[in-house]
Amino acid sequence: MIIDTSQVQDINSFSRLEFLKEVYGILWVLVPILTTVLGITIGVLVIVWLEREISAGIQQRIGPEYAGPLGVLQALADGTKLLFKENLLPSRGDTRLFSIGPSIAVISILLSYSVIPFGYRLVLADLHIGVFLWIAISSVAPIGLLMSGYGSNNKYSFLGGLRAAAQSISYEIPLTLCVLSISLLSNSSSTVDIVEAQSKYGFWGWNLWRQPIGFVIFLISSLAECERLPFDLPEAEEELVAGYQTEYSGIKFGLFYVASYLNLLVSSLFVTVLYLGGWDISIPYIFGYELFEINKAYEVFGMTISIFITLAKTYLFLFISIATRWTLPRLRIDQLLNLGWKFLLPISLGNLLLTTSFQLFSL
Repeated sequence: MIIDTSQVQDINSFSRLEFLKEVYGILWVLVPILTTVLGITIGVLVIVWLEREISAGIQQRIGPEYAGPLGVLQALADGTKLLFKENLLPSRGDTRLFSIGPSIAVISILLSYSVIPFGYRLVLADLHIGVFLWIAISSVAPIGLLMSGYGSNNKYSFLGGLRAAAQSISYEIPLTLCVLSISLLSNSSSTVDIVEAQSKYGFWGWNLWRQPIGFVIFLISSLAECERLPFDLPEAEEELVAGYQTEYSGIKFGLFYVASYLNLLVSSLFVTVLYLGGWDISIPYIFGYELFEINKAYEVFGMTISIFITLAKTYLFLFISIATRWTLPRLRIDQLLNLGWKFLLPISLGNLLLTTSFQLFSL
């Protein structure tokens, strides 16, 4: 049997070409994911620096100034230090739960970024249940905190984990009812559809004006979800040493702070998407059509503008959250639960009923 060497070479080159196409396809899928993760990491570093600078300004003291220009590298230096510190394990604790807890808290929050539209046509997954997927995924994070508190075999850590679970349950329900009201107004649960529904009417079409009660409830509930002052009961230093973080050290201790700032950033992004029009900044009869034409003519420039607008709105809410932390005192646990169950839940339910009534009458 005679084998034609040219045919063998053609087959080998074809197989190499197919292999390169598969590698290229895998890389093309990973590029947007890695870009998003890199952007989120930079965003968290910026939030840490902003919090230190804003708190220093509020307390009339000097903030970070030595690590990099204006102290911008201080958060990176702290993370590097935690990375090389020794990881200690409690001798009588459950080491598996102790180790898995911080990872669950971080991964569950990172998955929420997949449904956030960062700009015009910039979203990893435009799902029909986008906002409810975020609520479902964010409900997993307190399980990681509860596992951490239980695995530490420490009564202060366990109490901190229980408080985190109770706080999450108390404020998830008003948060979900506010999101449901927005979905009814927009006739969709997709984050992209919600932004586009607001952009039809320009600045006055933002849900901030159509749902002011829901906006206030969402604001309070999101702060409680992020365990930010005045709602940081799970890690109250005066009562629980540091709550579920008490027995942790090294990078595992740092993961809790990463999860906290990731949660704060994702909450700010959802406030922007649900109530502040997302990437839209069009003012009726003035800039609306011009911005639309820019998006059509210069797509890259339009995407850059939309990302900038989204981040500007997000960091405005972040400033409010940071200023609130360094202004208001901490609530007691009974006050926190009463606020969630006796005030926010009935008001959010009434807001949902009003929204449903208006939608039915408008049909």
